[in-house]
Amino acid sequence: MRFSKLFIPTLKEAPKDVVLKSHEYLIRGGFVQQIGSGIYNFLPLGKRVLENIKRIIREEMDRIGANEVALGFVTPASLWKQSGRLERYGKELLRFKDRKDNDYVLGPTHEEAMTELVKSHVKSYKQLPLHLYQINLKFRDEMRPRFGLIRGREFVMKDGYSFHENYEDLKREFNAVEKAYYRIFERLGLDCRAVVADSGAIGGEGSKEFMVLAESGEDTICVCDSCQYSANLEAATRLEAPANTEAPKADFAKFHTPNVKTIESLAEFFRVDPFWTLKAVVKKALFNEGKSALVYFFLRGSENLNETKALNAICGANELVEASEEELRSVGLIPGFIGPFALRNLTESPYIYFDNDLKDAHSLICGANEKDYHFVGVDLGTFEGLEYKDLSEVKAGDLCPICGEEKGGKLYFTKGIEVGHIFQLGTKYSSALDATFLDENGKSQPFIMGTYGIGVSRLLSAIIEQHHDERGMIWTRATAPFCVEIIVSNIKDTEQMQMGLKIYESLEALGISCLLDDRAERYGAKIADFELIGLPFGIIVGKELQNGIVEFIQRKDLKKKSLKIDDFQALIQNVKESL
Repeated sequence: MRFSKLFIPTLKEAPKDVVLKSHEYLIRGGFVQQIGSGIYNFLPLGKRVLENIKRIIREEMDRIGANEVALGFVTPASLWKQSGRLERYGKELLRFKDRKDNDYVLGPTHEEAMTELVKSHVKSYKQLPLHLYQINLKFRDEMRPRFGLIRGREFVMKDGYSFHENYEDLKREFNAVEKAYYRIFERLGLDCRAVVADSGAIGGEGSKEFMVLAESGEDTICVCDSCQYSANLEAATRLEAPANTEAPKADFAKFHTPNVKTIESLAEFFRVDPFWTLKAVVKKALFNEGKSALVYFFLRGSENLNETKALNAICGANELVEASEEELRSVGLIPGFIGPFALRNLTESPYIYFDNDLKDAHSLICGANEKDYHFVGVDLGTFEGLEYKDLSEVKAGDLCPICGEEKGGKLYFTKGIEVGHIFQLGTKYSSALDATFLDENGKSQPFIMGTYGIGVSRLLSAIIEQHHDERGMIWTRATAPFCVEIIVSNIKDTEQMQMGLKIYESLEALGISCLLDDRAERYGAKIADFELIGLPFGIIVGKELQNGIVEFIQRKDLKKKSLKIDDFQALIQNVKESL
């Protein structure tokens, strides 16, 4: 392709409000154009990169026997209502009515639609397993779109869905997809890690996110310094934190603690480590149909509540918000003095949860549910019917849940960009949508499902975040819009132009995609665009041609080498071997 015939509107200056280099370079390099908040047009170069990524994804998905389909961008809202996600998904789900007043949504994901498709055509276990996927446009009404393609409202996504007769086969497919994803990201030239993750609004168990490691990433990942354990903060676990101080010695008693309302002041009052105090965190859970309820979480005073874990502990809850002092007082509780004693009787609440680390914990100090009083010498092992959940946030330095006991592996945090997510859904959607098949005994069973996503358009940004310098992008060979840029320094020089064309036509004949810069621009401007656009290799046809030499340049390190043109076939072979 000739540069003069290709639409590449490059910019010299960075656009306003740009934070990440990927966002800046994609716009400046003429790959994308922002047309609205979180909405981008893909220009010719960006479209070529997008198609390269799609091709690699298709090859690896076809390799594991998945079938590509294309579902509608619009989904009837009735399917989302049937699955229970119409309200739970929240305001990010864009809803609208057609001219006949029918309700629809713009699909951010297609579990419901794909389940309905398979429900209509698959009736027997003999037709299973089945894995269908699509690479299609999605829409999520993000409240704050940012970072360019990384957090857009409209985006291209690869979403796949598998259907099975048993969980053993689901796990087989889940593992096959995980391996396929690793191959995809490796072929794209990405340093990626699969991390244990929270399933969020998708639901299901066995969730893993694929994170591209990058300091610019918006997600924090918890990683072990001794083994391969890695997890999203919302799903990270650890070994129980050990006590660093001796337990306070006290018989069970009620103590007068005037104005001691915080964990810090409580620990100071009794001169103990916060580890030995019991923290109460009260939230208000929001459910469907406008229902709400106060929820009580207890954890050690040295720990912090992980709100995603807390939300997951409550069956049917859509969101957690702060509980006001007035709401606490309305059920007879005094902020700063809340404890577990008689709490269920006081509040009649079914939502009282204790962190896993508190199982059989003793020698604790907690609120007495009475103004200016706390209990000491509290032993939770004497309580009956306590409900324990994983509630606390993991901290840097905590012991790894996999190797901490044996090797002393410690957890630390790093940054990443989420580019993929896979889930073992089970029967969440098939049961809700009454999607069943006949098993080998002729009994009706709900499909056991998995779902597998890749943020295709987001990958453009992720690749650049790992592959760029201060001059511009550095595309990997597999993703570059063209492999080689041939830069003719002075197109008015007939000899230079003829040699540029000859090299261009010879490489294209070998199946090597080339961009011939035949513009009537200054040489400096052409080099600046080469560095910004970031094609893997360049060939400069300039003043050295009169000495029988052209220059071959690698974009990743800008190293040059001279190639003689006296044996043209040898020159082309040399270029081919250097790619």
